[in-house]
Amino acid sequence: MTHLRIGTRGSPLALVQAGMVRDGLIAAHGITAEIVVIRTTGDIVQDRPLAEIGGKALWTKELDRALLGGEIDCAVHSMKDVETVRPADISIAAILPRADVRDRLIGAASIAALQQGATVGTSSPRRRAQLLRIRPDLTIVSFRGNVDTRLAKLAAGEADATLLAAAGLERLDRPDVGVAIELDVMLPAPAQGAVGIEIRKSDEAIRRLVSALDHAATHASVLAERALLAALHADCHSPVAALAQTDGTIRAELYAEDGSAHVAGSGNDPVMLAHDLLARAPASIRQLFAA
Repeated sequence: MTHLRIGTRGSPLALVQAGMVRDGLIAAHGITAEIVVIRTTGDIVQDRPLAEIGGKALWTKELDRALLGGEIDCAVHSMKDVETVRPADISIAAILPRADVRDRLIGAASIAALQQGATVGTSSPRRRAQLLRIRPDLTIVSFRGNVDTRLAKLAAGEADATLLAAAGLERLDRPDVGVAIELDVMLPAPAQGAVGIEIRKSDEAIRRLVSALDHAATHASVLAERALLAALHADCHSPVAALAQTDGTIRAELYAEDGSAHVAGSGNDPVMLAHDLLARAPASIRQLFAA
């Protein structure tokens, strides 16, 4: 009987998502599988914004090393945390059905209901820019850590409110925490709500097993959103929001860091959409996307 080693970060949400993959593979194939926790730099360093200490690779590089070194057979990721350019020998083999893509606001009934000058905790350049575009009076402070850590910071009074992904809260069985922000108010991060499985590109046996969990519509949407990011040359400093619709249309928005400028568009071709957005964007936005 085949035995699979599934690599993951050690946060509660990462473990839940790896458990979803493990249970799905066991149900699909009758195999055995174990979860192997790989501690990542992003989990260890919690006192600085991600963009200052190496970007999204801090979530993936240790898992990449374990995968390519044969310590694990596949790796499970929140796709919004996976950098656009991946190692040549690693392949996204499957993406699970997408959960709620929205953000949830914790600490107030709505963005409009936040008190004048309220402090909001987030380390996301996208969320920061979106909030300041809507409410330039807000003060944004850095919040890093897993869901429990950020909720604890909020409870300790380090901010008046914070934002978390609805998908993560639902997977942690906390669907009632906070209030969902509708998509016409805040578009999500590219690939938000999607869980992906990466494998060694040459390992066709593992690919065949993992492909049973692939959700074609989600996979197509996530790849389109990632293609947009690649065409924008976006990185962790780039405030960008995007969501691919089931009909293939991609909605996207780019922001200045302080929310003072904003450009939006939609289209079916991620590369053409990226070029259109950058062509219409002022310098305060273009400078955040490396050409």
